[in-house]
Amino acid sequence: MAHVINDDCIACGTCIDECPASAILEGDIYKIDPEICTDCGTCVDVCPSEAIGEI
Repeated sequence: MAHVINDDCIACGTCIDECPASAILEGDIYKIDPEICTDCGTCVDVCPSEAIGEI
């Protein structure tokens, strides 16, 4: 099951740098491509605003 980024995202870029699958897309609020996400949880562990969770 892929992860999702909610409206608490501050677009800091920390998750993009840590994602081993390059599944995170930049924007005002970042998005995770569910087709690419491997559900490793690395992004959840590094998000300073706790904006990432499971679907």
